[in-house]
Amino acid sequence: MIEHVARPRAGTRWRRAAGALCWLAAASTAAWAVLRLAGLDRGPLVQALAFTPYVAAWSPVPLVLALALRRRWPALLAAVASVALLGVVAPRAIASTPPRVSGPTVRLLTANLLAGAADPGTLVDLVRRHRVDVLAVQEFTPRAQAELDRLGLATLLPYRQLNPLDGTPGSGLYARFPIGDAGVRTHRGAWGFTQAYGTVTVPGAPAVRVESAHPAAPYALDQTGHWRADLAAQPPATPDGALRILAGDFNATLDHGPLRALLRTGYVDAADATGQGLVGTWGPYDGDPIPPVTIDHVLVDRRIAARAVDVLRLPGSDHRPVLATLTLPAG
Repeated sequence: MIEHVARPRAGTRWRRAAGALCWLAAASTAAWAVLRLAGLDRGPLVQALAFTPYVAAWSPVPLVLALALRRRWPALLAAVASVALLGVVAPRAIASTPPRVSGPTVRLLTANLLAGAADPGTLVDLVRRHRVDVLAVQEFTPRAQAELDRLGLATLLPYRQLNPLDGTPGSGLYARFPIGDAGVRTHRGAWGFTQAYGTVTVPGAPAVRVESAHPAAPYALDQTGHWRADLAAQPPATPDGALRILAGDFNATLDHGPLRALLRTGYVDAADATGQGLVGTWGPYDGDPIPPVTIDHVLVDRRIAARAVDVLRLPGSDHRPVLATLTLPAG
């Protein structure tokens, strides 16, 4: 006697495949939300989490898919994940209320010069056109210093604390106002990045400590430890003491736990505060096929009001300069 085995109907197979697809899409988004909320930026996740805003933008798709296919539980999981991701990312595009301060306005520009390859004429033009008061540079070389001086930066910003070095470790701080108590911090990472710092005296305001930040880049798995150590070594804010500003290439986004820990000491990210926190500053600008991510920041003491942030262009660099317009407390 021959028995006939019933085969699943095409409709049944489609429903099963659709259900599996819903669960896969919802679970992957939920897993990313867990990693981000738990601060599990370890190993390869350090680089991956930099792209969290892109995952957040995509996160409603699994929800829509599950609803369209009437899959209740995948829809619920996708909804929770989407709300979580959008909840941590979307506020960066919304300006917050700044503190009420009545001191002088300072325009601060930070720029990574890509081992001195950035166009010096454009940088000097940005300083002149935007009436920059303080300039922080990273990957600052002796050749870059000479070219910037030749093009007039010494006249525009006569006060300085510079540590030009060949390659990527160099750092510099320029100002329109006097710089005192200056020095250079050296990180222990493989690249030995340095950070120039000094106390800038702005008329009508308390002195403010400014530092050109440049912790190690997590470009390889064996560098993530240096990256984490260098971020932990950044000077914390001093809410009950002197004003501080950290500006530079942090090699970290607001989705990285070490940078959020630094903010919790009493800093505010100026771009986040002005609704510009999702504007990319590093990635494809020198031709690399990398979606833009936001790793250049101006972190200011909570007593300083961030009024505006503009992300500019600098040919020859893989970074975009960040210009922050700040109001200091009256002194």
